[in-house]
Amino acid sequence: MTAPLRLGQVGAGPWGRNVARNFADLAELVWLCDKNGAYHEHVATRHPESRWTTRFEDLLEDAGIDAVVVATDVPTHYPLAKQALEAGKHVFVEKPPAMRGAEMDELVAMAETRDLVLMPGHLLLYHPGVQKLKELMDSGALGDVLYLYGQRVNFGRIRTVENALWSLGVHDLSVILYLLDEEPDEAIALGRDYLQRGVEDVVFCYLRFPSGRTAHMHLSWLDPHKLRKMTVVGTEKQVVFDDMEPEHKVVVYENAPEAPADGDGEWGALAGEVWSPSVPLDEPLRLECQFFLRLVAGDGNRLQVARDGARVVRALERLTESLRGA
Repeated sequence: MTAPLRLGQVGAGPWGRNVARNFADLAELVWLCDKNGAYHEHVATRHPESRWTTRFEDLLEDAGIDAVVVATDVPTHYPLAKQALEAGKHVFVEKPPAMRGAEMDELVAMAETRDLVLMPGHLLLYHPGVQKLKELMDSGALGDVLYLYGQRVNFGRIRTVENALWSLGVHDLSVILYLLDEEPDEAIALGRDYLQRGVEDVVFCYLRFPSGRTAHMHLSWLDPHKLRKMTVVGTEKQVVFDDMEPEHKVVVYENAPEAPADGDGEWGALAGEVWSPSVPLDEPLRLECQFFLRLVAGDGNRLQVARDGARVVRALERLTESLRGA
C-alpha cells in the first residue's frame, strides 16, 4: 500500500480547523501551527496525533513533510506560500494566494520551476452545484450564454483587513472565470466604505469578456438578506445555483425569448418548465482536499490550478484599481 501523504498546516482558526479536519481524515497531518497559542486547546483534542508549534519554520525544516497547507489571514498567504515553495513543499493555500498580480505570478513561476503543486483554495469550484452549472453550459443545454451574475450578501462577519471584494468577491469571481473560461477585457467596480475608512462594505462589479458575455457581482456584509446565488442566463434556458438551498441547489428555468415572426413586431417571452437536476450532496471542502492530494500524488494537471488562480488575482487587482479610481 502507498504511504499516506504527510502534511503540515499553518492556521488553526475556525476555518483552518475545518480544513485540518478534512486533511487529517485523508492524509497524515503531522504538524499544526499558529502564532495564536490559544488555538492549541481547540485542536489538541481533535488531532492528538499532530505536533503543535507556533513556529512556521518547524514545518519547513521537516524533511518528511510533503506539503504545506496555508489557512491563515489573506495578507499572510503570499509570504507563507513563498517560503513553503522555497523549501520544496507542495502548497495548498487559501484564497486568494496573493493580493497582487506580480506576487501571484512569482508563486506560479516558482511552482512550475520546481514542479510543485500550488493550489488556491477556491472551494466553490469543487462544489457539485457549480460542476452542474459547468456541465449545463458546456453541453449547450442553455443555448448561447448571454450573461451571469452573483449575489453574495449577508449581515455581519465584518472584516477589517480586507474589503467585501477580497473577502466575498473572490468566491464568485473564481466561479465566473471558471464557467466562462476567459479573462475580462473590462473590469469596473464601485463601492462604499460605510463603517471603516478604506474598507468597502458593499461593492458592485461589472465584467465584460472578449466573447461579448458580461457578468455582475453584488457583494456586501451590510444587507438584510443572506444570499449565495449564481445565475446564468442563456438564450434557451436559465439556471440558478443557490448554495443556501438545502436540497435543490440547482434549478433550471426553460424560458426563452421569442423573436417576432415578421422580424418587426414585439419580442415574446416563452415560459417553460422549472426543474431541478440531481446534484450530489458531497462536502465541497472534502472534494477540494481530495483533489489537492491527487495532484500531489501526480494525478492531474498541477500547473492548471496555479494558472487559474493567477487569473483570479489579476481580475481582483483590476477591480481594485477601478474601485480606487486608478
